Amino acid sequence: MANKKNILVFPCGSEIALEVYRSVKNSTHFNLIGASSVNDHGKFVFENYVDGLPFITSPDFIPAIKKVVSKYSIDAIYPAMDAVIEILKRNESEIGCKVVAPDVETTQICLSKSKTYKVLEGIVKTPRTFSAAELLQIGESAFPVFAKPDIGYGSRGAKKITSAEDLKAHLELYPSCILSEFLPGKEYTVDCFTAGNGEMLFAAARERCRIMNGISVNTKPVKEDAEEFVEFAKKINSAIKFSGAWFYQVKRDAQGKLTLMEAASRFGGSSSLFRAQGINFALMSLFNAFGIPVAILRNNCDVEMDRALDNKYKLDLKYSEVFVDFDDCIYLEKQFVNDALMAYLYRCVNKGIKVTLLSRHDDVKLGKLDELLDKLRIRQVFDRIIHLDPSEKKVDFVDNTDAIFIDDSFAERKAIADKFHIPVFSLDMVETL
Repeated sequence: MANKKNILVFPCGSEIALEVYRSVKNSTHFNLIGASSVNDHGKFVFENYVDGLPFITSPDFIPAIKKVVSKYSIDAIYPAMDAVIEILKRNESEIGCKVVAPDVETTQICLSKSKTYKVLEGIVKTPRTFSAAELLQIGESAFPVFAKPDIGYGSRGAKKITSAEDLKAHLELYPSCILSEFLPGKEYTVDCFTAGNGEMLFAAARERCRIMNGISVNTKPVKEDAEEFVEFAKKINSAIKFSGAWFYQVKRDAQGKLTLMEAASRFGGSSSLFRAQGINFALMSLFNAFGIPVAILRNNCDVEMDRALDNKYKLDLKYSEVFVDFDDCIYLEKQFVNDALMAYLYRCVNKGIKVTLLSRHDDVKLGKLDELLDKLRIRQVFDRIIHLDPSEKKVDFVDNTDAIFIDDSFAERKAIADKFHIPVFSLDMVETL
């Protein structure tokens, strides 16, 4: 991928879109362009922004998207809302660029909970569902049950129904909702990734510790019984053709058995928990869409994420030194200093953590490394500057295992992680530090 691919993110103000931005903004492979039908938070996040697109229910939506694709030379669209995924994928050939999502059949199955249950019945435990007439015939002993929209996400239209009177009132507002058994146990999201060949490369559960408006605002990885969730994921993956990031949600029933709530053909809004450990679902999905193989490299450190209109991470890490790369890491696009990374490095200086620069910089036009560091006014932040020859490997110059390593290159990170078993970080992970 010699040139950056242009990726249109729509709608760019959704929680999913904002996570795409955080995950991909520093990539050397992709250039992000945000688009929305209404001016929302995306306008303040995406440097390249297109507004005024029709709503997806408008007959003008697809023609308008086609114009944007042509005008901005879009290589792929990253849909950031469930209903948008389905309509864009269904019209992919007409739009004229890739849509980062699995095939149409999968997107339509995942859009509807009833379709999902039908496909997965007998494969995994799905909740027992009822008609309103059945519940009213059974009487008060049938309650509680849980009502939720067949198509939709979040908490809109979702409610625990405790009586026949409560049921009738809810059906007046949401006549097409699904009525299912009430699941009293803990709720989990399992974030997954499947390669284009159908092989599931990753599945890990996180507990939805605190939920607000249907969104998990406090979450942490599940440690006990983790394999139970992986096996559940494998069964779903065998029945539904996923490609890229996806997730499913489960709760335990009265007997403690995992029971499916829903599955989605996109990454979960709080899957950034795992990005803190190295699993970048958005970036891997983009590579996957362009047929580029991906690999999993996950740091073994405890992490808990809490959201309050922002992401916060708590990493269980202690280290005395940071080894950091220069080109495409500290120095972006051969003209910008990565101010977010430098802010972190200055925090290291404040804490007495040693900072060592490892670089093979040999760009004659930009000047020698020492001269360029002086020009950028950042030389003094480094305790050591190790300038490697083009043939030398960074792994041979790491001399402290009480350290972490930051580099944009997966190969460099993997070599150091394999040899020293120290945490390694790509640019999208720096915010977690």
